[in-house]
Amino acid sequence: MEPREAYTRAHDVFDRAVHQVGQAWDAPTPCPKWTTRDLVNHLVSEQLWVPHTVAGETVEQVGDRYDGDVLGPDPAAAWVSASAAAQRAWRDVPDERPVHLSYATVPASEYRWQLTLDLSAHGWDLAKAAGAAPDLGDALATALLDEFTDQIPLWRGTLFADEVEVPADADPQTRLVALLGRDPDWAPPA
Repeated sequence: MEPREAYTRAHDVFDRAVHQVGQAWDAPTPCPKWTTRDLVNHLVSEQLWVPHTVAGETVEQVGDRYDGDVLGPDPAAAWVSASAAAQRAWRDVPDERPVHLSYATVPASEYRWQLTLDLSAHGWDLAKAAGAAPDLGDALATALLDEFTDQIPLWRGTLFADEVEVPADADPQTRLVALLGRDPDWAPPA
């Protein structure tokens, strides 16, 4: 799967999950330190960065304008607005365009894959928190496993928890979330 299609599918996963939250913006998520609102705030902030980043701005140029609460009183509306702006910004961006991230300048395709992973992982988290059945789809989960299986161990302890053990014949979504340190059986507290 090419990066554009993967990003679009991941966006749809997260978008679906945002609209499943209802009014439960303080609900716990599989990310122990984040509520549903915290998680959506993180993704909205990322999406707000996209137009700047793909236009060639540096981290220093963007500065701290998206620190703190970027959701306001309507988290779902903030997501819709920010994600639409990000999708517009991604149109016609060549894969090889350099983008400046906090740790390096990388091709746009690498940045898009990173956003795809974050949208997918947190789309799964948010759907679980909302009590819905997350569905990344086998094709997207497999593409993310192919792209990131070797990189995830390097990010343990900073971005991801330890891998959760699952059967070798588990479906791609289960293998992916387990690789990302999430318990595939997580459920909201009763």
